[in-house]
Amino acid sequence: MEEDRLRGAERSLRVLIVRIGALGDVLHALPAVAALRERHPEWTIDWAIEPVWSELLEARGSDSKQQRGAARPLVDLWSPVPTREWKKKPLSLQTLREIAAMSNNLRHGEYDLCVDMQGAIRSAVVGRLAGAGKFSGPAVPRERPAEWLYGQRIPVTTAHVVEQGCELVGAAVGETLHPAKVSLPIDEAAERWCDEVVAATGGPFVMMAPTAGWGAKVWPAERYGAVAAELARAGYSTLVNSASMEDETGSRVVEASRGAAKLIPCSIGQMIALVRRSALMIAGDTGPLHLAAALERPVVGLYGPTDPARNGPYGTRSRVLRHGSSRRDHTRKAETEAGLLRITSGEVIMAALELLKPPPNAEQDKVKE
Repeated sequence: MEEDRLRGAERSLRVLIVRIGALGDVLHALPAVAALRERHPEWTIDWAIEPVWSELLEARGSDSKQQRGAARPLVDLWSPVPTREWKKKPLSLQTLREIAAMSNNLRHGEYDLCVDMQGAIRSAVVGRLAGAGKFSGPAVPRERPAEWLYGQRIPVTTAHVVEQGCELVGAAVGETLHPAKVSLPIDEAAERWCDEVVAATGGPFVMMAPTAGWGAKVWPAERYGAVAAELARAGYSTLVNSASMEDETGSRVVEASRGAAKLIPCSIGQMIALVRRSALMIAGDTGPLHLAAALERPVVGLYGPTDPARNGPYGTRSRVLRHGSSRRDHTRKAETEAGLLRITSGEVIMAALELLKPPPNAEQDKVKE
């Protein structure tokens, strides 16, 4: 009966997406929500997210009361779910009050449907607290107890996590969805900052993101530096993404590059602006790599314990390097995975230079112009 109401309702539906974090995971969820937005521009689509990742949905300092636009292209509103702070003091009175306030705020949204795209206990709790008419989640969530909170458990069969998101959201609304192009916010202040960075660079530049969620996915910093030095000889500067100037891994890349690379601390909005203008991204299985893919920038992906068939760069020109000895292992080990260590600087340089060449049809288009 509830299924029929969702499928047949003539009025616009109110949908809440729960994908709290992190950077790469939110980016993987975006193509499915973009497809839903493309199909139903009149629907209300809101998102519950950790505030630190909110710039993927709305430019910093924009007016949330205004209609969707360049600064907030996809969602109508986003709701803060600061689980990082709550985790520090889970039983404090302040945390309990903030959770109650969040629940009250979400319930005011009067959602017809909530979809948990994270599959974790915390995201399932958030979705349940929203009190939507229907609550859907994956049949086999990342954390199995989460399934107890769903009203609808949806099996996913596709390999890549982006396509799994489309299966999940599509089944929840009773439609077939295919990954759609993602529009990320345009932050005017970040664009002005980026203008200055690009002007100082003085030419085409490559971006590197040498860190990752855990140590096993991190290719050696010294090899990144060697790649940057070779790219400089080919006429490309290298900008190294970092959280701060004290970033140890990024600093080692710069040192190993002998001045060919430059450390660039930036916010999420600034990173979006910078990646948009980059010639190439070189990174492991980490958020900035998936950001570059979402922005359709060429990508060299360095993979070890994670499977590129599930987590590889999606929807862009890419070269994924993974040694045959690597096996899927999400154990959060501190040391670089042995197979990842077998990828050489020379292999990465060759892949990068190959992608930096204009695609065959680009030259033809240039001639036509």
